[in-house]
Amino acid sequence: MSDRQPYINLHLGLGSFHRAHQALYLQWLHDLGDQSWVLAGGNIRPDMADTIAALQASSGAYTLETVTPQGDRAYKRIEAIKQIIPFDAELNGLTKVAVDEKTKIISFTVTEAGYYLDSQDRLDQSYADLVSDLKGETVVTLYGALARLLSARLEAGAGPVTLMNCDNLRSNGDRFMKGFLQFLDLRNETELKAWVENNTSAPNAMVDRITPRPTADVAERVKAATGIDDKAALMGESFIQWVIEDHFIAGRPAWEKVGVEMVEDVSPYEEAKIRCLNATHSCIAWAGTLAGMDYIHEGTQDEEIRQLGYDYVTDNVIPALPDCPLDLAKYRDVVLDRFSNPNIQDTNARVAMDGFSKIPGFILPTIRDGLERGLNLQSVSVLPALYLAFLIRERRGEIPYPYEDQLMDAAVADAIVGSDDPVQAFVAERLLFNELAGNETLLAAMRSAYQQVNDFIERREGALITS
Repeated sequence: MSDRQPYINLHLGLGSFHRAHQALYLQWLHDLGDQSWVLAGGNIRPDMADTIAALQASSGAYTLETVTPQGDRAYKRIEAIKQIIPFDAELNGLTKVAVDEKTKIISFTVTEAGYYLDSQDRLDQSYADLVSDLKGETVVTLYGALARLLSARLEAGAGPVTLMNCDNLRSNGDRFMKGFLQFLDLRNETELKAWVENNTSAPNAMVDRITPRPTADVAERVKAATGIDDKAALMGESFIQWVIEDHFIAGRPAWEKVGVEMVEDVSPYEEAKIRCLNATHSCIAWAGTLAGMDYIHEGTQDEEIRQLGYDYVTDNVIPALPDCPLDLAKYRDVVLDRFSNPNIQDTNARVAMDGFSKIPGFILPTIRDGLERGLNLQSVSVLPALYLAFLIRERRGEIPYPYEDQLMDAAVADAIVGSDDPVQAFVAERLLFNELAGNETLLAAMRSAYQQVNDFIERREGALITS
């Protein structure tokens, strides 16, 4: 490595996905001898305290376990995160890195729900966190955090920076930027908005790797395999993918050397992934939970549940994307094989969360295309029907784990569940179905799909009673 100080990619959100995905790609570059970029990272909320403490104690190093569907495990020490920034409510630590002229990328993973966008990509001001950030009372949202960091960068004259979204959000860079500019407008941050428009870029990207929440046995296997007592160890599947639009205003690592696909337009890749993988993942999590299962692989290995996901992609996704450059039938089968991996131990609880953002984000586009093309909506309607059955049981306290949903309005959910006609109330909800709320064709398909789901649940409950 030369004497020149490396460029910095500051990352917001040190959860499992970032550390098993983006950090690994940079580590691979380091392994090739290219250490011209390093990562610094921290969180904008006071979560993951134990993991952050463990990462601080190890100077950012940790071990990643990966596992194939056949059960082959591999262990990789990752040291690409050179600075772990402890949380403080004013984000002083993150700000210090953000104003460094060597910081050329600020990336983030805050989950789909962390963008507070409605179907028209407008900020939804019904959320208390967003409102308090707009008022300047807190700094707890991505928008509030970036406003704080970039305002300081502007004042310091530190130059342009790329804002890189690494979340499962369709057109993630574009949509993030729309939300962020609205946020700055609502705060009358005229100077900062002008600076952002002229000194940042926000490339769209598609990211993919299943990374369950680490359990204690991961650290045990890591210690047995490597001898390292690693409290920040984590695991993921062997499959990994990253496709990024090559629109970086201030330079970037040479990711293409380690398998990242740098493209002009990411939309065909992300559309296939969101519809085939993310929506199917939710389908299996909701169905598996309703069938009394704990893990994604259990549901995927179940013939009937697997068929629900297979039929959804076959009957509705593939016909809706005739110009997709990918072989969607092959992609469908690869996805189901990945989900069936018993070694991942990915929980239904993790994947089932955030239904109020996943239905409009992952499932509604296929319903919309199906209506436009005159397709039978039965197979795709099973997915929201599963979520409705799940939601009804969740509001009754019958789901065996805490359900997390950042965008769910409890009053709305309770009104749906308490309705004399829950299917009609569900389909009428604009938070879920946007402009298709109340659509008669959709409602008819949902009634049929909901009956199919209830029949499925009754069979499973009967099997549990007789077993």
